[in-house]
Amino acid sequence: MMHDHYANAYLAEILSKAHNVAIVGASTNDRRPSQWIAGFLLGKGYHVFPVNPLHAGETILGRTVYASLADIPEPIDLVDVFRRSEYLDSVVDEVLAMTPRPAAIWTQLGVRDDKAAARAEAAGISVVMNRALVSEYPLVYEATHRPHRDGPAHAA
Repeated sequence: MMHDHYANAYLAEILSKAHNVAIVGASTNDRRPSQWIAGFLLGKGYHVFPVNPLHAGETILGRTVYASLADIPEPIDLVDVFRRSEYLDSVVDEVLAMTPRPAAIWTQLGVRDDKAAARAEAAGISVVMNRALVSEYPLVYEATHRPHRDGPAHAA
């Protein structure tokens, strides 16, 4: 897949089917985007699993921090990556070793490695790179709150 453009339907499907989200590179610093995204996802009803070996056993927004993806005790649907591009290949290695495997990997702005993405996709894992997950979330709302054809979208 080319990773220069994504169809809205592709992004909405990934986000709407995910329930358990691992955040690789989660930070205990409340000024870091990974913590903002964790809070946003928690507020939308997702189950969030922060991953950061430097903070394993601590908590971020009330959620236990895990040292690695392999340490998470529940199946993960989506791996959201807040690590630099040069680390994406090793994140894909961790994802490919998971059983069951997540349905998707999402990398935040500035994070891209086409070879790593191709390896994940060859294993049947959807990949989104260099996109702010929070910016794409309105696609989920739009897909799940379509107006009824029989009348107005909301009551007066």
